[in-house]
Amino acid sequence: MIDKAANKRIHNKLPIAMEGIPFFVAAAIVTFLFYLLGIMPLTILMGIVSLFILFFFRDPDRYHESEVNAILAPADGKVLSVQHLKDNFNPLNEPAVKVSIFMSIFNVHINRVPLSGRVSQIVYHSGRFFAANLDKASEQNEKNTVIMKTDSDKTVVIIQIAGLIARRIACWIKEEDEVEIGQRFGLIRFGSRVELFMPISSRVTIQPGERVKGGETVLGYLS
Repeated sequence: MIDKAANKRIHNKLPIAMEGIPFFVAAAIVTFLFYLLGIMPLTILMGIVSLFILFFFRDPDRYHESEVNAILAPADGKVLSVQHLKDNFNPLNEPAVKVSIFMSIFNVHINRVPLSGRVSQIVYHSGRFFAANLDKASEQNEKNTVIMKTDSDKTVVIIQIAGLIARRIACWIKEEDEVEIGQRFGLIRFGSRVELFMPISSRVTIQPGERVKGGETVLGYLS
């Protein structure tokens, strides 16, 4: 399900996302209890789990002196595909370029706005939980669609897609919000996928298989 409780904030000032704090506190308490009971193997195991939670929910600052009309990656991860869709059967309802990014459990999972503009619509879709690197995840998994108008009056669509073990999508922006390029706007827990739909005229400069960083790597340019 989508995490509506996080919608009122953009991000916090801690080095980890707020969504990770309950997980870390719970793991830390269990670690301490095992320590008090003198069960060292489980203490070590839960200590590792606690550290991994901090690692997974890390929220680094990102800065990029973006060029005019530059499109930044909305997420960290591996580019699964770059597709030129010449029909209207896509969320943009016109010919579009679709970039799919897979986030493994080792990637930063904070999602970022690829271009400055205004959020015109946000639509949540319930669904299934196939592995996010599979093509059918795009159609059948739980997802959250963010439609926005850029400052140059172009429409782009960002889709947060839950993965195999993810069960919650956080979206921290709302309809009619003015957003800035590189701004944090959400998070998906534990392995997921983000897709970006841009006008077909966009010039894409990355290739499938490349690694990108959200809010830092330039995917291409609007034209």
